[in-house]
Amino acid sequence: MKILDKYVTQNFLIGYLISFLVLMGLRIMIDLFVNIDEFTQNVQLTAWQVTANVISYYGRYSFLYFRDFAGMITVVAAVFSLGKMTKNNELVAVMASGVSLKRLIAPILFLSLAFTGLHVADEEFFIPPMADKLVRSHDAVDETLTYDMWFIGDGRGNLFCSPQFKVKEAEIQSPTIITRTRKGNSLLWDVTGIIKADSARYDNHSNSWILNNGVFMPVSRQPADKSYQTITACPSDLTPKDIPVRRKSAHMDLLSSYDLMKLARQNPKDLARLYAQKNFRITDPIINLTMLIISLPILVCRDPKSLKSAVFISFSLTGICYIMTFVSKILASEITIAGRIMPEFWAWLPIFIFLPIAFIELDSMKT
Repeated sequence: MKILDKYVTQNFLIGYLISFLVLMGLRIMIDLFVNIDEFTQNVQLTAWQVTANVISYYGRYSFLYFRDFAGMITVVAAVFSLGKMTKNNELVAVMASGVSLKRLIAPILFLSLAFTGLHVADEEFFIPPMADKLVRSHDAVDETLTYDMWFIGDGRGNLFCSPQFKVKEAEIQSPTIITRTRKGNSLLWDVTGIIKADSARYDNHSNSWILNNGVFMPVSRQPADKSYQTITACPSDLTPKDIPVRRKSAHMDLLSSYDLMKLARQNPKDLARLYAQKNFRITDPIINLTMLIISLPILVCRDPKSLKSAVFISFSLTGICYIMTFVSKILASEITIAGRIMPEFWAWLPIFIFLPIAFIELDSMKT
């Protein structure tokens, strides 16, 4: 690696660290300021328990905040590193030595690709294992946390219902399980029976819910046929960690791409939101790189006097791209086009608009 590459890399990494700490810290402080009263709602908790709850809550949520701000952190880091070089007239010296400014920003693009890979790893491998904890309220603790669950499907087509699921015990109280099957590639399910029990606990070795006083009542076309069968287990791929996340479709963004594909095969109710999430998993890294490419040609200005306007234009363009992406995620599962919902259109729309702008700016860059 050349000396210039090392210098640019060092400046960018320092800028990335500063922007990461500032943006993440600001996001945490705003949320803590707004919700500080919710952490203390549970009067049974001691001061130490409340402090530990705050630390664990934001420790987990920092992975979620990084996912949301990864693109903006990279842009701010580029502004910091290139702004410093412009202020010290270092870009003029680089050009005078015969080095193109496009060659100068190569280390920044390479590092941005690496941080994009970190963003993908965060979304696919770090967030999903802790998804059940990310759906909790600010004052929730494992010892007292419970959920209701209604018509949550598993890979076999069974629907799980219960008024109470205890998180710490990983136990379903008074479960009602509707067993279903379907023929071939049909989209319609046939109800085969109903399972009732006093409680159910999941066994990881057999991948089944172990039932306490379980009874299976098959569905029969004969009104007089009311046979009951004792049942001790119900095979299912729905685990205790899946229940808090699967309760609401709004939590689909916490699932990995593999889990989204598994869920799609079950034909859930909110298919539009599911397909929107699958498309945004592909487009989010591309959008983050697009925001950086938009800002770089503007930031590489040789005159320190024009640095303020360059930073303003850079933040304005990346801000518009960021806001448009945010709005697209909201509209992807709500707006119909030509009589049908098209989540893939909204997922790729920011790229279709801003990626050509990024390449035009990069091509017209004065080097």
